Amino acid sequence: MSRERKKAAAAGLHEKLQILRSITHSRALSDTSIILDASEYIKELKQKVVRLKQEIACEEAGALNHNSSPTTVTVETLGHGFVVSVFSDKSCPGLLVSILEAFDELGLSVLEATASCADTFRLEAVGGENQVENVDEHVVKQAVLRAVRNCSEGGRQQDE
Repeated sequence: MSRERKKAAAAGLHEKLQILRSITHSRALSDTSIILDASEYIKELKQKVVRLKQEIACEEAGALNHNSSPTTVTVETLGHGFVVSVFSDKSCPGLLVSILEAFDELGLSVLEATASCADTFRLEAVGGENQVENVDEHVVKQAVLRAVRNCSEGGRQQDE
């Protein structure tokens, strides 16, 4: 009976590890590697939660400031680079240049980008490997938000 229980427990554990493997998109074969991959997956999820909380806080702070146009900036790590999405309900002259200069200051090279600057402003950019240490998603996002703010403040000063 003891042998059968052990065998059933091992089968149940194996099944649960396979479920964990599929949930975490692990390609590992050994039990230890599956657990290590799951641990990394959990760390990534925690980082995403922190990032989303920061974005929500930034958006709430932006909503309180009625003078600025609502701007959404999302930054995701892609290998050794970043995917940056920017949306602003108002476009100002030089905004694209200002954002690209912010990328350059951070040492990021733009590999591919799509931009629209009609009434609204949209930018989807894929940045390559950065040459500067300590550049993470938050640093990139803050630099882009600063570039948008500087451009919109410059446009307001010209209007006055």
